[in-house]
Amino acid sequence: MPEMTMLGWFHTIIGIGAVLSGFYAIANFKIISLENKIGQIYVALTAIVAGSALGIYNQGGFGIAHILAVLTLIALVGAIVMEKFKLFGGFSKYFQALGYTSTFLFHMIPAITDFLRRIPVGDPFVDSFEDPLIINFQISFLLIYFCLLIYQLFWLKKYFPNF
Repeated sequence: MPEMTMLGWFHTIIGIGAVLSGFYAIANFKIISLENKIGQIYVALTAIVAGSALGIYNQGGFGIAHILAVLTLIALVGAIVMEKFKLFGGFSKYFQALGYTSTFLFHMIPAITDFLRRIPVGDPFVDSFEDPLIINFQISFLLIYFCLLIYQLFWLKKYFPNF
């Protein structure tokens, strides 16, 4: 595994802040929204993390992490547009939840992959992207994502029926 660059450290530290603020927002407000400070922090940190990911090329060129960064930026912009302009009226809240929650998934996939490929230092848990441990974590995150998204959609329908 290549050494961490200064950009890599910056990206990782800001990414931890984004994930923690996302957890906090979802745990306390059920959805991520610009209407509260923690949602604003999450969106800002997520944009910085996705942008900085596009500058990290220590794995041999443009790869899956870069694709996830681009998808994160697209989902982030889409969620912001849905939240601010309500392009689809009452349905916009669902697209907002889809967008922001998807960015959270896009954080977790490269985070766990990089973590397992770096820790413990000198003898990491895995040495390949195809390792079953990484794949199982990614499948688990995907299942959690779908369950969370379904919960959020039902919660929005119940508490904001005419939103």
